[in-house]
Amino acid sequence: MSTLIYTHEACFNHKPGPHHPESPERLEAVLAALKTPAFADAVWRDAPLGTFEQVLHVHTPDYVETVKEMAPEQGYRALDAGDTIMSPGTLEAVMRCVGAACAGVDDVVKKEAKNVFCATRPCGHHAEAGEAMGFCVFNQAAIAALHARAQHGLQRVAVVDFDVHHGNGTQNSFYDDPDLFYGSCHQGQFYPGTGAKHETGVAHNIVNVPFPRGTGSAAFRAAMTDVLLPALREFAPELLIISAGFDAHHLDPLGGLKFTDEDYHWITRELMKVADETAQGRVVSVLEGGYSLEGLASGTAAHVQALMGR
Repeated sequence: MSTLIYTHEACFNHKPGPHHPESPERLEAVLAALKTPAFADAVWRDAPLGTFEQVLHVHTPDYVETVKEMAPEQGYRALDAGDTIMSPGTLEAVMRCVGAACAGVDDVVKKEAKNVFCATRPCGHHAEAGEAMGFCVFNQAAIAALHARAQHGLQRVAVVDFDVHHGNGTQNSFYDDPDLFYGSCHQGQFYPGTGAKHETGVAHNIVNVPFPRGTGSAAFRAAMTDVLLPALREFAPELLIISAGFDAHHLDPLGGLKFTDEDYHWITRELMKVADETAQGRVVSVLEGGYSLEGLASGTAAHVQALMGR
């Protein structure tokens, strides 16, 4: 089995406006990095459209209707205070994100792929059940986790998030369910203000590892080894979903952490070891943030190389 990469041209058509950090150029950088000889063994597929039934595993009917009604035929519409913007192409783009993540779950459960990377945008981990936040419209990682239950009967599903920003939306979707695990390493005292160590969920199923600004490789790897990875092993997921943000990269203009490409390769391999032990190797990775085009491209390349076993 090979690593499978989902993407779609529609994901370029989410255009939140000039100078917005979540630009189509992000996806261009990712695809340019992955469409090189080093990744020749990967299998590429067009991301299917997700369904609103899938979205409703996480989001409220009222919010889903609001998103559909707000989708503009021209110009821009703001879904929140100002940084989550819809353009005419946004609704299809976010539904391709949902479709890729859910199809990735289908593929690894059916053993049609070793693992999956969803090269889609916009990101999703800040989206709450009834609210857009932080460039995120629908929370595709959380949706994929609930899809695994509804479609395949998996019970224990984990999401691990290494974006520089805490995934408040995923945490809140999982908080009261002891069979859903959310683990996050992120910059503390930073947007969106959640992700403190004491936020542990109904059954210690939430594990937050906040880092001070300037944290680099050594402290990152130590905390993962001592805190997050043991908790994930103890949870013993049947499926692991990665919220793969690359804005903790030392080149990123929005973040304040100092992770390297080698760190992304290392944490991916460590997460895969847990998945091999408890989840039959089933891993689906979903692109989240990353706003240095250089850091995003090289970090993603390191991550996908690890998924491919290199």
